[in-house]
Amino acid sequence: MSGTVIRTPANLGALIRDRRLGLGLDQAELAKRVGVSRLWINQVERGKPGASIGLVLRTLMVLGIELSANQWNKTPAPAATPDIDAIVEGARDRRQP
Repeated sequence: MSGTVIRTPANLGALIRDRRLGLGLDQAELAKRVGVSRLWINQVERGKPGASIGLVLRTLMVLGIELSANQWNKTPAPAATPDIDAIVEGARDRRQP
């Protein structure tokens, strides 16, 4: 199952707008179904970063958009390991006149 990668509020807003238009809904009708104002829908579609996650999830549900996460998609970068030999050598160099 493939999907859209969402990394920013603007990406999410574009997804919501595209789905709304695909369903033939205007902002007022979607707002009514979600229980929010048309202005709220407009702001979310424009990528407003402070939108309530509960309302965003309700909007996705009304639009029939399933949210999923693949937290193991990429291997995290390994943490930097200190070079103990370099630390010891540096300490020796400082002690010698």
